Amino acid sequence: MTDPIRIGIAGAGYAARFHMTGYQRVYGVPLTITGATSNTAASREKFATEYGVRAFDSLEQLCDASDVIDVCTPGSSHETVAVEALKRGKHVIVEKPFTGYYGPASGDDGKFRGNAFSKEIMLREAMASCRRILEAARTSGKTIGYAEDWVYAPSIQKEREILEKSGGQILWQMGGCSHSGSHSPYYGIWKFSGGGSIVGKACHPLSTALYLKAVEGSARDGKPIRPASVSARTHEITGLESFQNAGFIRRGYEDIEDYGQVHITFNDGTVADIFSSELVLGGVHNWLEVFANNHRTRCNLNPINALETFNPREVFFKDVYITEKLSTKQGWSHPAPDEAWQHGYLAEFQDFLESVRDKREPLANGLLASDSTAALYAAYLSAERHGTEVDIPLD
Repeated sequence: MTDPIRIGIAGAGYAARFHMTGYQRVYGVPLTITGATSNTAASREKFATEYGVRAFDSLEQLCDASDVIDVCTPGSSHETVAVEALKRGKHVIVEKPFTGYYGPASGDDGKFRGNAFSKEIMLREAMASCRRILEAARTSGKTIGYAEDWVYAPSIQKEREILEKSGGQILWQMGGCSHSGSHSPYYGIWKFSGGGSIVGKACHPLSTALYLKAVEGSARDGKPIRPASVSARTHEITGLESFQNAGFIRRGYEDIEDYGQVHITFNDGTVADIFSSELVLGGVHNWLEVFANNHRTRCNLNPINALETFNPREVFFKDVYITEKLSTKQGWSHPAPDEAWQHGYLAEFQDFLESVRDKREPLANGLLASDSTAALYAAYLSAERHGTEVDIPLD
């Protein structure tokens, strides 16, 4: 019998909790959660009590007891945690964003503002961070799983099958990820979030567009098609003096954009257009449309109409989860029958653990993570230059 894969979770917040839910639904791969750690004793103890696991005082102790470290800490510490775990011979799973730029390491004196800081420096430093993580993985011979759930969404994986079996060429992709603003008080401050709607939301359809083009190239020619250049614009719409606040859309961001538009050109000359914002009412809007030379596919992640219900009074559904970021439960709505499955979380953790067991690369791997980071921060540089096309630096 195969020994269980021992998983340690670095972090004890929102991401750690939905990762735990994902692990609870993995099948066919023996696993055990060794425990969790975080910088705050109270939070790790609360998490440990809630899930019946051990609270570790340090990352080093967690590594000693684990085969895989699941990095669910804030993005600013992803590199530090991932590199340390890899150096200790552990596989890592890294929640998005993979890494990025969060301000000067020292000497800032609280003056750093991401929307006014050099995006050329951001891009350079973000890519240096990627290289350090990937080099640690190469040196250790261990696996990186990039926790981009969209890659694993059933609709995206069906499109992957269509591409591989039909021999199609993707000519254009268009997608987006938007809602009315994160509830997190830290979102909106660049030094905590690493950016605004580009990093926080465009990352999903952008990474997925990159994934599908890589699949296409590998299926046809044995070599992934990769992104080559990007042009982008960003805006701070809710910060405009002309913005009329009706009370439904979050505002008051400190130094991030709340709208982003990204145009990607791949190294085969085909393109993708990605949209993201904090300006959309009615719940999360997650979608990707694929225009190929032999088919067209609409991947609707959220909302979907598998289930429709009408609720005449808000109070009737007060204990019923409908879907993410929905502002009201009254009237007609589309409850998610199984949002974790629909968004790809279950298949994501299944693939990560099977990749460790089978000693193979996961579908969402370190190369996809690095290419996505490069495209996202190259987009910021392009936006700083008012949409001028910028080459995407790839390793």
